[in-house]
Amino acid sequence: MPGRADILVTPARLAHLIESACCIVVDCRFELTDPGKGRLDYQAGHIPGARYAHLDLDLASPATALSGRHPLPESLAFATFLGRIGWSREKLLVAHDDRNNALAARLWWLMRYFGQEAALLNGGLEAWIRAGLPLQVGDLQSEPAIVPELRAQPSMTASVTEILGNIGQPSLTLIDARAPERYSGETEPLDSRAGHIPGALNRPMGLNLDPSGQFKQPDQLREEFESLLQRRPVASVVHSCGSGVTACHNRFAMELAGMAPTRVFPGSWSEWVRDESRPIEIGDNRQVEA
Repeated sequence: MPGRADILVTPARLAHLIESACCIVVDCRFELTDPGKGRLDYQAGHIPGARYAHLDLDLASPATALSGRHPLPESLAFATFLGRIGWSREKLLVAHDDRNNALAARLWWLMRYFGQEAALLNGGLEAWIRAGLPLQVGDLQSEPAIVPELRAQPSMTASVTEILGNIGQPSLTLIDARAPERYSGETEPLDSRAGHIPGALNRPMGLNLDPSGQFKQPDQLREEFESLLQRRPVASVVHSCGSGVTACHNRFAMELAGMAPTRVFPGSWSEWVRDESRPIEIGDNRQVEA
């Protein structure tokens, strides 16, 4: 299957889309340790006309005692956000963050989850600046649009119950996007237990990028994912991470490589460890008994 070049735009292409008034740019910069910093960075300088999306407030619903740290937003809440930033179906939503699109990929995937097309800016804001393109400062007063009617597509996700019931089965291939030290259980800065879901493969999302922070070529991505899967069916893949955010980066990379559809486990590790009876693995895949 050929790659999906239409889901990734260059700074030059984005500048043309902005000039043609046929896109909405959304800045997704955010830091987990300082939730207000992303908006301040946006106000200090952003792509002209870009709107801002806050991970906790716009791209997730409030966490509960049973959920992961970033549950999926409800349909109406996400539709209200899209209306507030002036998006309509006639305009392509192009998301970005600082450089690697680790956070912007969440918005891209949410658009897909709610049945809409979207794209990422390759290399993020850093690539835009490197191309010599201008920035705008301050907040943008968006012209609101009609709140769209959206319908979620649950078939794009996997639940904790499904994963628990299919561990070790060929019908399920988990790919964990976290850094190796978190996957192995060497460290865990955010969640209550360290390790990974039994049988999960590790593909840190940074491996999808070249040294400039742009996505590798589709052929290279395809070769790397095929090597990871070792003949496991693409349709069996479910992407996971800490809270369902960077999992979307691997989901995007596989689609860019023409390897789709694959699914996302929205709650990811942060939901999995809410129940201490669920098994985990650390290091060399030794199972840790609850």
